[in-house]
Amino acid sequence: MEGDNNMEKGLLLTNKEETARTTLLLVFSTFIIVCASFTFGVSAGYTADTMSSIMTDLDLSLAQFSLFGSLMTFGGMIGAIFSAKAASALGNKMTLWLADLFCITGWVAIALAKDIVLLDLGRFFVGIGVGLISYVVPVYVAEITPKHIRGAFTFSNQLLQNCGVAIAYYFGNFLSWRSLALIGIIPCGIQVIGLFFIPESPRWLAKKGRDEEVEVVLQRLRGKGHDIMFEARAIKISVEVSKQNSNTSIRSLFRKRYAHQLTIGIGLMLLQQLCGMSGIGSYGSTLFELGGFSARIGMTVLSLIVVPKSLMGLILVDRWGRRPLLMASAFGLCLSCITLAVAFGVKDVPEIQNITPVFTFIGILSFTMMFAFGMGALPWVIMSEIFPMDIKVLAGSLVTIANWFTGWIANYCFNFMLVWSPAGTFIISAIVCGVTIVFTWCLVPETQGLTLEEIQLSFAST
Repeated sequence: MEGDNNMEKGLLLTNKEETARTTLLLVFSTFIIVCASFTFGVSAGYTADTMSSIMTDLDLSLAQFSLFGSLMTFGGMIGAIFSAKAASALGNKMTLWLADLFCITGWVAIALAKDIVLLDLGRFFVGIGVGLISYVVPVYVAEITPKHIRGAFTFSNQLLQNCGVAIAYYFGNFLSWRSLALIGIIPCGIQVIGLFFIPESPRWLAKKGRDEEVEVVLQRLRGKGHDIMFEARAIKISVEVSKQNSNTSIRSLFRKRYAHQLTIGIGLMLLQQLCGMSGIGSYGSTLFELGGFSARIGMTVLSLIVVPKSLMGLILVDRWGRRPLLMASAFGLCLSCITLAVAFGVKDVPEIQNITPVFTFIGILSFTMMFAFGMGALPWVIMSEIFPMDIKVLAGSLVTIANWFTGWIANYCFNFMLVWSPAGTFIISAIVCGVTIVFTWCLVPETQGLTLEEIQLSFAST
């Protein structure tokens, strides 16, 4: 109880805090951190335009290529197992350096591959790196930004992912699959150098007992004229409270006190992967061809619209809030899936089959836009906010593993589901998107405008 009272006092002090300036160091630090997200995006979009050329050059079957495509998500699951533990023990910066090492090694292996063994090994290594990235980036950004811009800055994770996807989609029309793999190395190189010039998370420093560095780092991030004492005190109190509950095992995650946060975290991750983006993002070119629309035109258009749409989400996340944006995104995804189900459902109906190419284009375009608008980033934004320090490592690992495991299954099965029934595949996706709306309405709280410490207090009082 004493810890809780201290927490409340610290939070009252935090509420008196003046609005922090957006400093150049904060912007630069966020950019360097989310460079890893660009690599994530390139890896996610890599297979969309390279399927036929890789299968031809290396003489792969559909099953072999599906395995290659899904190995990124399988590797991501392996990376996710260690992501939170690595970030807690080594720090966010060191974990990102480790992720860069895996990604660079993987991309080089793919670019040099002469057979399926090196190709698959490279994809698996990229997956491990991306699995580490997927947890560390949103958490790192959330922990260095003030509450009034935290949503927008954390959303930049998705913005850079979409930049990577756009590059993979666009240049996949012109570059060989080997040259496209080398593009994924560029942001890793930028990050490796840039990490030397940015600070570690103040919350991680507080957790390690480096209190003087907490204040120094906060002062640099908030600006020289800003009073950081209230924020530093709230962080230290929060960390002290979490240390009192530090003997947290995997079994303790499933106690009633954490049930709400865990349900939200795992639920949003499962819904994100099952809504259809794993297939559309990885095999967009195949879907355009299946619908009778030019794959080159379709992929070029997608590359041009995905980034501006993410920018809209970045602008709106701290104005609309998380809940409305998430539900609007899920509603748009549901309509897009219904459009695609109709497109493929009438493909063999002579009287109206000519609408299939147009509906295919509209469905894929609107799906990609609406995913970039909210559903792509918000589960990660919310995950980075809702877990208290004492369970953040275990809960973050579990949630990230759930995301990657579901993504691996969805990615591997997508081609086979298309063989079964393209229309049926997107009917299932539409149902999942509908469930997302209900799930968000019933369970997901609004975290806009709250500090991380205030969010934990709101869960404790429910």
